[in-house]
Amino acid sequence: MSKPSLKGAVALASNTPGVSTGYGNQGQQLAERMIKAGLEFASFSNFGLEGRHETLKIAGKEVPHYPRGLSPYSDDVVPVWYQDFASKHPDLKTVLFTLYDVWVYNKMDFGGPIVSWVPLDHITPPPAVIQFLQKENVTPVTMAPHGQQQLEDLGIPSTYIPHGVDTKIYKPTPDIDGVGTRDYMSISDDTFLVGIVAANKANGIIHRKAFAENLLAFAAFHKKYPDSQIYIHTEPSRVYGGFELAGILRAVGLDKSAVMLPDRFAVRQGYPEKHMAAFYTAMDVLLSTSYGEGFGIPTIEAQACGTRVITSNFAASKDLASEDSWKIDGQPFWDEAQGAFFSIPSVNRITAALEDAYLNARGHSDKAMEFAKQFDTDHIWNWRWLPFLKGIFQ
Repeated sequence: MSKPSLKGAVALASNTPGVSTGYGNQGQQLAERMIKAGLEFASFSNFGLEGRHETLKIAGKEVPHYPRGLSPYSDDVVPVWYQDFASKHPDLKTVLFTLYDVWVYNKMDFGGPIVSWVPLDHITPPPAVIQFLQKENVTPVTMAPHGQQQLEDLGIPSTYIPHGVDTKIYKPTPDIDGVGTRDYMSISDDTFLVGIVAANKANGIIHRKAFAENLLAFAAFHKKYPDSQIYIHTEPSRVYGGFELAGILRAVGLDKSAVMLPDRFAVRQGYPEKHMAAFYTAMDVLLSTSYGEGFGIPTIEAQACGTRVITSNFAASKDLASEDSWKIDGQPFWDEAQGAFFSIPSVNRITAALEDAYLNARGHSDKAMEFAKQFDTDHIWNWRWLPFLKGIFQ
């Protein structure tokens, strides 16, 4: 990675960098590279490290961490935290970066410069999202071509910078600490292993990750091919506002013997990334359709490990699958809360894709690995983030 010198300060409003979420993962990668490039950095947390105003050690440097406010999105404290952080660097341009759903910031009284790395996960743009991105002090950065096209159609310019994965970690990984991964998971080599890696977080009514649809499709597939099993890498309870997966499994008729879940303590803490690479490698296919994605990091992580994916043919997902993976069409579904359409993936088409994977496409995919290379974190930093940041901090 090149080491140019950038002069400025960035306050990142997102999950705490390094916490085991997609935003925490991407925030950590971005923070490390920004700091090494010379930028001052601060974390404005809305999830991860609560209630403590202290420092984080990132890229060998102590950086300030500001805790979540009384609002779950910290929009009540971001302006104050920004003033405090900026006052410590009076000679530097200080920019607020957001890595989160931007509609949560519409009521925030903030007039400084904002760069929003924004997820656009509906098939029609939510009005509250567009309201924020149209503000004069906001510079949008879109995670996927889908989002960039949506904004372009509305006359809103943006820069496309995708999320990244560390392909030095996410690569074909046959074992966990010297033990073959399937032995570690107590799954035979002959079993057709389907994986789901998705956060079980929702509003209790709509689940964007389509757990019910994916599990219904797998249940139909498993009935025909009982030498299959599904590994669901998530928290299975409602503790994060998601769905009780045990109830869905009963409803679709999946016996416990066909389902494997991770250790609940370990999944809440976050498995080491090298373990995740081994899990992906052990899968015959990753099942990753949803109602809509702003990006969808697991689809790239899996492909970097040589595992094909079954994903949605809409929103960001349609641009995140190799030519030998599967893209599932769906039916528009109205999201009243956001005033926009999601799309529900077709259960029948998911089932057909699982069967195609079972019959024709088991094993490692060089095409998937080659496709994932374009999302390597250092590649994205050098070819997309650096030119963009030079324009911001010129």
